[in-house]
Amino acid sequence: MKYYIIAGEASGDLHASNLMKSLKVKDKEADFRVWGGDLMKAQGGVLVKHYKDTAFIGLVDVLKNLGTIKANFKLCEDDLMDYQPDVLILVDYAGFNLRVAKFAKEKGLKVFYYISPKVWAWNIKRVYKFKAYVDRMFVIFPFEVPFLKKYDVQSDYCGNPLLDAIHNRPNKDESFIEFISRNKLDKRPKVAILAGSRKSEIKLLLPEMVKLVNDYPQYQFVIAGAPSFSMEEYVPYINNLDVAVVFNETYQLVQQAKAALVASGTATLETALLNCPQVVCYKITGGDITWFIAKNFIIKVPYISLVNLVLNKPTLRELVGSECRSSKIKAELDVLLQDSPQRIKMLNEYAELHQRMGGPGASDKAAKLMQEALGIV
Repeated sequence: MKYYIIAGEASGDLHASNLMKSLKVKDKEADFRVWGGDLMKAQGGVLVKHYKDTAFIGLVDVLKNLGTIKANFKLCEDDLMDYQPDVLILVDYAGFNLRVAKFAKEKGLKVFYYISPKVWAWNIKRVYKFKAYVDRMFVIFPFEVPFLKKYDVQSDYCGNPLLDAIHNRPNKDESFIEFISRNKLDKRPKVAILAGSRKSEIKLLLPEMVKLVNDYPQYQFVIAGAPSFSMEEYVPYINNLDVAVVFNETYQLVQQAKAALVASGTATLETALLNCPQVVCYKITGGDITWFIAKNFIIKVPYISLVNLVLNKPTLRELVGSECRSSKIKAELDVLLQDSPQRIKMLNEYAELHQRMGGPGASDKAAKLMQEALGIV
């Protein structure tokens, strides 16, 4: 089979590369042509464009690069027609991929979508494009199947690739002593800080989070350094506070922490799957007025954290906008650092989350479902 796969960012490159690895198990003649990154290339994909050359974020960035974006679409369309794949597999990256899906469908190509854009959260109208241009969706959250079914879009839940990443994490069986020795941390119990991976998140959330440090001298606060950041970028926020920073150790840190302060996003789900009690923090540029507009006119879901969305209940306390300040965070953290009913309830509901999400093997299941749909059994 000939597979044409498009991913537009680092996470998509990772998940698409794992999917390619799984596709090759049954299809020994698998041939890949890809838009993605080094991991997809390492799996044998002929790399047409690297995501570093196609990622444009925000309206200003898009407007400045309209010529390049238009040229990328033309290159992709021409390349698709030259290659004539048996299937086009799109991985998230809605802005680019939905346009490519339209073109491919009009040309009679089979189109699969792996890892759906979050149409259930905002811009629901895009779901009609799935119905029109995509033959089958392969989704990573269980609630996406009934949501898409309402719009007559066929989908399969194949598990979440985060479960694979967490299951395969290095040092997953190490002790607390081994962890702190390896990272040169002291013996106090840890509070993990996951303040996000974007500069805007760090700027908005980290100052409020680190205000708590002096209130808990019996704990060591440790920041999970974002891969794209350096230590120098954290120094202005830390100043002379008793805060450590570790890089490339997020899963290991969360696994060993007593509790965590977490920026809303994928990290909330990862923290829950690692069974660490957490407080969810969220702010957006523009303050409460911007949040009011977003909440009432843009965001279409009752919660901002993936954990609460999957469980469909407020398992995690979400501190949003003006509520996301040090005094409120402290009140929530006080409860979670004790063996309180709230902490016990949260951990019990994490067990329910594990049950709903399933176990590792998402890439293998997605590959199996795709190949069955393609007639490879």
